[in-house]
Amino acid sequence: MGKNNTFDVLVIGSGPAGESAALNAAKHDKRAAVIEDRPLVGGGCVHRGTIPSKALRHAVKQLIRFNTGKLFREIGHSRQIPYPTALSVATGVIERQVDMRSKFYARNAIELHLGKASFIDAHTLAVRRPDGITERLTGTDIVIASGSRPYQPDNVDFSHPRIYDSDTILDLQHTPRKLLIYGAGVIGCEYASIFSGLGVKVELINSFDNLLAFLDDEISVALNYHLRDMGVMVRHREEYEAVEASDRGVVLHLKSGKHLRGDALLWCNGRTGNTDELNLEAVGLSADQRGQLQVNKHYQTAVPNIYAVGDVIGWPSLASAAYDQGRSAAAVSRGKASTRYVDDVPTGIYTIPEISSVGKTERELTDSRVPFEVGRAFFKDTARGQISGEDVGMLKILFCPDTLKILGIHCFGAEATEIIHIGQAIMKQAGDGNTLRYFISTTFNYPTMAEAYRIAALNGLNRLTG
Repeated sequence: MGKNNTFDVLVIGSGPAGESAALNAAKHDKRAAVIEDRPLVGGGCVHRGTIPSKALRHAVKQLIRFNTGKLFREIGHSRQIPYPTALSVATGVIERQVDMRSKFYARNAIELHLGKASFIDAHTLAVRRPDGITERLTGTDIVIASGSRPYQPDNVDFSHPRIYDSDTILDLQHTPRKLLIYGAGVIGCEYASIFSGLGVKVELINSFDNLLAFLDDEISVALNYHLRDMGVMVRHREEYEAVEASDRGVVLHLKSGKHLRGDALLWCNGRTGNTDELNLEAVGLSADQRGQLQVNKHYQTAVPNIYAVGDVIGWPSLASAAYDQGRSAAAVSRGKASTRYVDDVPTGIYTIPEISSVGKTERELTDSRVPFEVGRAFFKDTARGQISGEDVGMLKILFCPDTLKILGIHCFGAEATEIIHIGQAIMKQAGDGNTLRYFISTTFNYPTMAEAYRIAALNGLNRLTG
């Protein structure tokens, strides 16, 4: 008897979005299959994005603690470790992630098909396997979770051994003395702090007036200051004209007439959805110039039984959001009438130190003519910050002066991406549950970084009373 290649749900991609869609379908007794074009599951998140870069960051952060801690100075001089050595810590984490996620598929009877998927029609996919054989899979519904890849302009030679993007930088086999990073978005800023922490000279080229303009202005300024304090040369309002690479190094020609020289170039200027090989024309779909697909609030494309989730639909392009998007798409697929559309995710940026925020910024509130007051707590003034040496940064709460409703929370400093969820939980409370007074009427462990909420709340109330 032949193999049954008919499924309730076919999922293209095994990253966070695809994995969660397949698992949600399987948990509700739907027959699901996942098509993955890498030899191992996990998608770009596990193999080229979040997991390896954050593991690398952790290693560099440990190195910085060693090189700056007074205790460690008693047992040895400051150290520099090669980039490949720091990166090697990611290998074990990736292996554990792949092993864990592979078990998800086996445990839930989700079929995994390795190969490249392309549409034949709205219910049929051709999967070209690594051995060259093409198989056909049929599904009632299809979820596109194919992810994204770094954008590569045609006039930059990414085959040159000195030119990298945010994927190939994980293959770098030496430690450059000076690294040029073009593009100061989230990924560019994260790698600027990582390489600077390794003792590499870094020039970060930003096309805009400020770093990460979507952040609260005060946090953006703090990041700019801290990167410069780490030795990063930040250049604002610059655009590239051309890239010249040779055996001796890389020259980045800017439209302003500057010529920047380095040992290597890391290109971090945008991403492209992985849709160009899906044969979307066969089902009447088309991606935009960034390779992204448009979806409705149910994650359906213009073809109702074809869904798209994760990086391939653009904002927010976060693993955290992708998990929720995949679950929602699978829920709609099985007929659930109301599901969550992800539009209120917290920001998490893994620079050293990290940044995280939820809710409105000062600029957004001011532009909307919404009155607000500010409460601040500086980590250098907290006992835990002083004990741990993690005394860079602050917690900032924006709130309504009349009702004390919390409007936004912004954090810059150690463990910011963890700390933010305390405030997020209070902001999610219905009715009068979302109020600044929670932080004053609740006893926090001492000493903790979370205590910064109490300090910031008291600081904000003091502003109201003069």
